Amino acid sequence: MDNQPYQPFQPYQPNPQPGVAGPDPSQANLAQPGATQQQMPGSWAASPSMTGGAPIATANIASVGGGKDGGGNKSLLLMILAIIGGLVSVTFIALFIWMYARWDSADKDVESKITAAVTEAVNNKAEEMENEFIEREKSPYRTFAGPADYGELSFEYPKTWSVYEAKDATNGGDYEAYLNPDKVYPVGVNTINALRVTIKDQAYDTYVATYENYIKSGKLAVSVRPINGENANLYTGEMPGNKIVGIAAVFKIRDKTAIIQTDAMLFEPDYQKILDSIRFNQ
Repeated sequence: MDNQPYQPFQPYQPNPQPGVAGPDPSQANLAQPGATQQQMPGSWAASPSMTGGAPIATANIASVGGGKDGGGNKSLLLMILAIIGGLVSVTFIALFIWMYARWDSADKDVESKITAAVTEAVNNKAEEMENEFIEREKSPYRTFAGPADYGELSFEYPKTWSVYEAKDATNGGDYEAYLNPDKVYPVGVNTINALRVTIKDQAYDTYVATYENYIKSGKLAVSVRPINGENANLYTGEMPGNKIVGIAAVFKIRDKTAIIQTDAMLFEPDYQKILDSIRFNQ
């Protein structure tokens, strides 16, 4: 070491210039010669020239912007929002498809019902017009006349019906006639025609006894109906001697028995009109 005598430290004092104030001795840097200021990584310090010589606190740059941890949270949030948005979109699309399918099904169902209703209405109208035409064609009605010796039985029947007289009772015996729309089918026990007219040379009480067993078995129902001012038995159901299901009106004419029968319920409206128009002499 150098053996020079110790010299006390003298603070630096610049030479004052006229009109210029010197630095405040209280703000002088008290650091020892050779000492250096250390800065923490990621921090900054203002120079005395920027702050007028006053020291300021350093700021941690890492805290600005959130650093790596802040960016990860943001990415996770965006991912969650994207998943929720996707689920909402899928749900909306599925709901839309379901609603459209139901609407399409309901629309087709309504259209099919409308079509069926229109078709039914057209068919009903056509059937109604056809029935009206058939009824008009029946007029004017014709008059059926039985043998004078058998009470001159008569009634009105449609002009579109044909008449076949199987037995005229000229020489006595039974009288038989058959009527049917357009033409009369070959006469037989099981042949169906619209009307059978029979006048039997047989007492009324004897003849009606043939229906008793059918009434007891439930195959026939019997009621009373006025014809030409007289009460007649009206039998409805399976006729004796065959499998024909129809209606038969049985009544007395003098000492004989008249049977007016339809072989099918289809002809009941015309049959009832004929019964209303029957006239005969007692």
